[in-house]
Amino acid sequence: MLTEETHRATPFEIFFDLVFIFALTRIIAFMGQPPTFSTMVRGLLLLVLLWFSWAAYTWLGNQARADVGLVRAGTLLAMAATFVAALVIPDAWRTGEAVIDAPLTLVLAYIVLRGVQLSLFYYSAVEDRVLRARLRLFAIPITLAWIPLVLGALLGGDTQTLLWAAAFVIDIGGQRASFTFRGGWRLRSPSHFAERHGLVLIIALGESLISLGTGAGAAMTRGPVLVAALLGLTTTVCLWWLYFENLGPTVARALTRASTDRRDRIASDAYGLAYMLLIAGIIYLALGVEQVVAHVAHGHPHRLAGVPLGWTSTVALYGGVILYLAGRPLLLWFAVRAAPPPAHLVAVGVALLLLPVGRVLPALAALGLITALLVTLVCYERLVHHARTGTTGGTAAV
Repeated sequence: MLTEETHRATPFEIFFDLVFIFALTRIIAFMGQPPTFSTMVRGLLLLVLLWFSWAAYTWLGNQARADVGLVRAGTLLAMAATFVAALVIPDAWRTGEAVIDAPLTLVLAYIVLRGVQLSLFYYSAVEDRVLRARLRLFAIPITLAWIPLVLGALLGGDTQTLLWAAAFVIDIGGQRASFTFRGGWRLRSPSHFAERHGLVLIIALGESLISLGTGAGAAMTRGPVLVAALLGLTTTVCLWWLYFENLGPTVARALTRASTDRRDRIASDAYGLAYMLLIAGIIYLALGVEQVVAHVAHGHPHRLAGVPLGWTSTVALYGGVILYLAGRPLLLWFAVRAAPPPAHLVAVGVALLLLPVGRVLPALAALGLITALLVTLVCYERLVHHARTGTTGGTAAV
């Protein structure tokens, strides 16, 4: 059943999103055992793998109702594949240690995930020859990328990292080239597309709070740990505010008002590429907060603020904020083709400058510093908006 332009996200799709976010939390677990620059890069590869898989199903749900008939059955299969992938993610670079080969299992689950989506999209486009032709073209780089994915899973180590990176270049680069020369998938309902992305961002922010308990363990009742937890909650609230109060509605309106071709481009660039920076920022920030809480919870009792974080944990903490803040001007540019407000760029620069400072501060102070930056940015943008509109409400981007 094809969707109407007024179609909205269904509970079934939100259920699918929950499984996807569970997989993202497993990436945090993978990167935190313990965090190294290698695991952080590999975690980013896993995030790219999952993000573009989820995005493909968002396009599918925009084309045909995900909770009806064959599409629902196929999406359930995809949900199972995502769940299996999530379970083995923490062992995605380990081979020969268990009965199940985790890297190969992850790749096979990914192949099922993408293969089912392509098949369902082709099935739902039965009356659209142009879209079917585009899908056949899109399928070429997607399936070619499976070769280095399988080889990487079999070889393991750094070779696996390089081959998987090459696979994503083939997949994403090929799709972008196809989009440029032949056009992309048609967006039928802008409201549905914007709503799905907004919901998955909310769920990701909520699930990131789980990292607080993971880092603290049984020490959550200690005073410094509670302070770290509250600071982590504050950063999450700020990230929510900086998107939903100042940016998200503007991008959604631009998507709705755009022409058909421009609408497809905004969906692909703004919600496909720039939005991934927001999700990546949330994941890395969650990892950094988890490490801060662990340092405070398990550190020396006379050093209430904890010892300084290592470079990898500091980069995760501050780098997550930097990625999120950098995604905002990029999202705005793709949506409205307007230069971002100076505050967007200044905030990214300030976060970069604070990164080496955070490295030498005690863990709790480092978290407090980046939290203070986010709170200041939220307050500044609200003041600017109030000065422009003369009200305290509204959702215009500033």
